[in-house]
Amino acid sequence: MNTILYTDFQKTILDYYAAHGRSFPWRTTQDPYAILVSEFMLQQTQTERVVEKYKRWLEVFPTAADLAAASFVQVLEQWVGLGYNRRARFLHQCAQTIMQKHNGCVPEDTEVLQSLPGIGPYTAAAVSTFAYNKPNALIETNIRAVYIFFFFKDYNSVSDKDLFPHIKASVYTENPRLWYYALMDYGAALKKVIVNPNRKSKHYTKQSQFEGSVRQARGAVIRSLTEQNGQAYTELYANTRTEQPLFDKALEGLIYEGFVAESGGIYSIR
Repeated sequence: MNTILYTDFQKTILDYYAAHGRSFPWRTTQDPYAILVSEFMLQQTQTERVVEKYKRWLEVFPTAADLAAASFVQVLEQWVGLGYNRRARFLHQCAQTIMQKHNGCVPEDTEVLQSLPGIGPYTAAAVSTFAYNKPNALIETNIRAVYIFFFFKDYNSVSDKDLFPHIKASVYTENPRLWYYALMDYGAALKKVIVNPNRKSKHYTKQSQFEGSVRQARGAVIRSLTEQNGQAYTELYANTRTEQPLFDKALEGLIYEGFVAESGGIYSIR
């Protein structure tokens, strides 16, 4: 394991951010609801794809109350293009729970946040940190890359359990929010100039190809039904423009998961 002073490490990361930090709309707000939205959108989706969707979402659903009051069809209309539609359902349910149980306020405690639909340890810690500037320990792909690069450069099969002590010990407590923005940006830049350090992670997996996949077919079905809810099989298949085996598998999965319902041969968003 490489030995490095945490103060030197902090200076390296913060100096980089001061000179090269990226700008995103969710970094210019401390509104907990807006940050909650961004964290759901950023799961498994590249930041560049999220920006316009995020801006539009907040125009349509500016508060948790607006989102909670919307129908799921309205929610999916705004989500189309981001993929992994479970996130849209969870975010919708989160807003409803926040209105019903938390007086419309996004909780700041990580344990309470994890009691909300679809929120795991990372999202809870991220919302708490970015909305309320709490010094939680966070790990995601870019942060993981930074800690492997600095502290485990000569190791393979590094687990997140190995990284967490360093993450906790090196948090810049004067401004945790800024610290994690800086780490993410350093990690994103790092992966462009060297072999991705995350390949040394025990948790590293390469994302499967999207083009010609069931994921793509699922997105096409949802997009078509948000544009025109209630279609017969042949109409829906024609509108999605996918290969029939992929279409059938996608439709079957969406019905099983409760996103789509069939009644009398007509398919609709539930």
